[in-house]
Order: sequence, then structure tokens, then C-alpha cells
Amino acid sequence: MLFHVRMDVAVPRDLDPDERATLLATEKARALELQRTGVWVHLWRVVGQYSNISVFDVSGTDELHDILWNLPLFPFMTISVTPLTEHPSALSANP
Repeated sequence: MLFHVRMDVAVPRDLDPDERATLLATEKARALELQRTGVWVHLWRVVGQYSNISVFDVSGTDELHDILWNLPLFPFMTISVTPLTEHPSALSANP
């Protein structure tokens, strides 16, 4: 199943700089790992915001929930999820 996921991040400004750097490095490593496995299909930054728009390809809502819940930045995120399905006018639906 494909899911459109918007993640808005709000890391506290008073977070210890070393802790912040470690947190961001750990998040980046996890995001890269999930992209390499094909689960995190697309990742785009939202211009002018500490946000991203992503597409995940997972078996269902439980798997997506587990992935999102375990992201290092999860405690600092507001997340919205939209399930996706193929559009009948998409090229992929009209070979």
C-alpha cells in the first residue's frame, strides 16, 4: 500500500546542541536505510518549512505506524497520513 505522509518537525530550540546533532544524524541514517530498502519511496522538503512530504510503500497501516513511531524525530513531529490508490488516468494505469 502507498501512503502520502506529511511530517512537520518542531525540535525544541533549547535542546542541547550535541543531543540535537546526534538526533538529526540518527534520523538521517534511518531515513536513508528505509529509502534503500524501498519502503520510503519518495522524500521531498517543503519549501520554507521544517517539513517533508513523503511516500511510503508498506504492507498496511500497522507497518507504517511502526515505522513512523520508531523514527528518532517522532516525538517532535506532527504527522498526517493519507492512503493512496492508483488514478485511472495515470500513465501506469494506461500502458
